[in-house]
Amino acid sequence: MEAAEVELQLEIQGMHCPGCATHVRQALEQVTGVVHVELPDWQAGRATVRATSGTRSAELVEAVHQAGYRARILQEQTPQAQPGQRTSGHGEDYDLLTIGGGSAAFAAAIRAAELGARVAIVEKGTLGGTCVNFGCVPSKTLIRAAQLYAQARRPRFPGLPATDGRPAWERLIEEKDALVTRLREQKYRAVAASYTGLDLLEGEARLLDDHRVAVNGRVYRPGRILLATGSRPWAPPIPGLEAAGYLDSTAALALKTLPSSLLVLGGGAIGLELAQLFARVGVRVTVLEALPRIAPGEEPEISQALTEALTAEGITIFTGVRVSRVERDSTGYAVHAMRDGQPESHRAEQLLVATGRHPATDGLGLEHAGVERGQRGEILVNEFLQTTNPRIYAAGDCLGEPMFVYVAAQAGSLAAQNALGDEPRPRDLSVVPRVTFTDPQIASVGLRQADAEAAGFTVRTALLDIRELARAVVDGETHGLVKLVADARTGRLLGAHVLAGSAGDVLQEATLAIRYGLRVQDLIETLHPYLTTAEALRLAALAFERDVSRLSCCAA
Repeated sequence: MEAAEVELQLEIQGMHCPGCATHVRQALEQVTGVVHVELPDWQAGRATVRATSGTRSAELVEAVHQAGYRARILQEQTPQAQPGQRTSGHGEDYDLLTIGGGSAAFAAAIRAAELGARVAIVEKGTLGGTCVNFGCVPSKTLIRAAQLYAQARRPRFPGLPATDGRPAWERLIEEKDALVTRLREQKYRAVAASYTGLDLLEGEARLLDDHRVAVNGRVYRPGRILLATGSRPWAPPIPGLEAAGYLDSTAALALKTLPSSLLVLGGGAIGLELAQLFARVGVRVTVLEALPRIAPGEEPEISQALTEALTAEGITIFTGVRVSRVERDSTGYAVHAMRDGQPESHRAEQLLVATGRHPATDGLGLEHAGVERGQRGEILVNEFLQTTNPRIYAAGDCLGEPMFVYVAAQAGSLAAQNALGDEPRPRDLSVVPRVTFTDPQIASVGLRQADAEAAGFTVRTALLDIRELARAVVDGETHGLVKLVADARTGRLLGAHVLAGSAGDVLQEATLAIRYGLRVQDLIETLHPYLTTAEALRLAALAFERDVSRLSCCAA
């Protein structure tokens, strides 16, 4: 960074959604002399502005005010090197430098450190990435709390009294935030400190050419670079949506007070998980899905059974909805749409947009380094996770689907091994399990029936109603099913799809079976402990040839 530039820290008040952060960023960028604006998200409540030394701080404050928000200057300084940064700008100062500080980056850095490499992790926002900060950990924490609350209100056993108490939502949010902070420190910052030769650099990284990286104005020349910048919530270009503002999954999990009603755009995993979460704590929820069914990536039987379960809880679900316009007034949101050729409108106090995530790859200087992207902004890599620049690798959500933390971590470790080791190994995504944490859960691995038939297999399928599973009956969780897909010629298991109370804990057996080419008969001949949910796979395998409703529950 040139000496003629200054860095200003601003506190921003009045932001309540991603659209607000966009408005503030755009307003600051219009001020003469501003070089760059960093505003991680609306929750941060702060912006970092890099500007020429002649830029007046009062102009920045006024620009934010004109955009409808409040700002004050917290700090103004000439940026200097951070502790731990090298003062030399020459040579290969790190063997591997990762841009991004989430699961893929940490897995890569740990593997590189184990190989004896000098490693730097560069993170411009919150250390730990999506999973621990905004995704898996906070969402599943609140989902579990809502599940326990719903069970207390509607106990499955007549002898247990129901409770009429309201959930202490604000306290739940505080406890969730405390857990996230603790895990971030324990599993990321403390872990990084435990490895010799692993540095954390806080700031924004930008590729200058095929081997140089600028971080906070300092230039590094690492031997290899790993791009692990993750993803961000994506919203479709619906007229009026950006102007109205909306909740994304991050903002929804940070609400301080519960709305009376909520519209959810999107019937995929994130939308359904959050819809049920809010419905269970007393919010009136409506889900709008553009495709013919919710959970559209799952087997039709799974989608139908989950629709019935969610509807029974009071969630209103509309499918085949084409949203045409969004409006907002003092009472809330109006979503105008077409369904079955007829216009309709839906209203609610709050609007959650859960229509997927896109790779976060803008502003990295990829064009200067010869790194190519796909149509959705995803970084293109070969089977060894190399980009179109052989010195630069990529891993995690920035590659596009599948966006799962365990996939990202495995890719990060593999990318580091390939970048620094002697024998590169290809990435294998042939068997990827997935879980949607609704109640009942969806857990799937391998091929769906339609995919297997399209691939040329002669297919056999078996369906097991979860009511035939003794564990489900004992737990009072009898809404669900298991569908197995097999090769009719060899008996090899091709796919397993489960809707059950703890479906995710059942799936690993099927994952191993598909990965290693086991047959349906192998599942049948393997002992499964009685009164476990895992027994559902064996019963489903038996259902290929037998009527399991005629088997003894203890002697199947």
